[in-house]
Amino acid sequence: MAYMLETRGLTKRFGRGADARCAVADVDLHVERDRVYGLLGPNGAGKSTTLKMICGMLRPTAGEIAFDGRPWRREDLYRIGSLIEEPPIYPNLSARENLRVRTTLLGLPEERIDEVLAVVDLEGTGRKHAGRFSMGMRQRLGIALALVARPRLLILDEPTNGLDPIGIEELRDLVRSFPAHGITVLVSSHILSEVGQMADRIGIIADGRLAYEDELRPGEDLERLFMDVCRRGGGRGRTRGWAA
Repeated sequence: MAYMLETRGLTKRFGRGADARCAVADVDLHVERDRVYGLLGPNGAGKSTTLKMICGMLRPTAGEIAFDGRPWRREDLYRIGSLIEEPPIYPNLSARENLRVRTTLLGLPEERIDEVLAVVDLEGTGRKHAGRFSMGMRQRLGIALALVARPRLLILDEPTNGLDPIGIEELRDLVRSFPAHGITVLVSSHILSEVGQMADRIGIIADGRLAYEDELRPGEDLERLFMDVCRRGGGRGRTRGWAA
């Protein structure tokens, strides 16, 4: 199986000694190329911590990360786009100006600005400052910033938070379009219905452990599956189906 991203025994502990807290324990993810992988879990289950380790924002306490078939390196961050927490935008700049800052820092041609603005449907925002954008527009600008370096993997952490139904639908359609353009997506959420309409494969984290990972089958009752997994609690994950 060709994986764009794979983790083996990924673990993160905060603190030392008696005060140490394990936020993520022995997580084995298998994210296939050119697909959408949905990472589910209750609030505080360890989703964001897992994504931050993959994005280089946190150093794992233990375990390994493989990217595109080999051990993860810092240089891989140029091929990993991410939107974690708030979009990193300058509110006093336009969408185009925000993107120009990023292309300048990365040494990218300015043509990329028009390309990604078209992808996220923000070409018509003109000189309007990003601070006056709606929540959905800010999220799309955040995704444009993540796409500007042509990543192979796009990581989105709770991207529909705060969006209205129209914004959620637009973002969902955008995410579903990426695999056709060679971009693998790893998206985390606690909103089951949205992941159910976006993802090809899911993993469910409970109590810091990957308790379930499998294909998302048409017509599957995701809410019932999620509740069953979370009631059982975390356990050592395996590639398909229930954790052992």
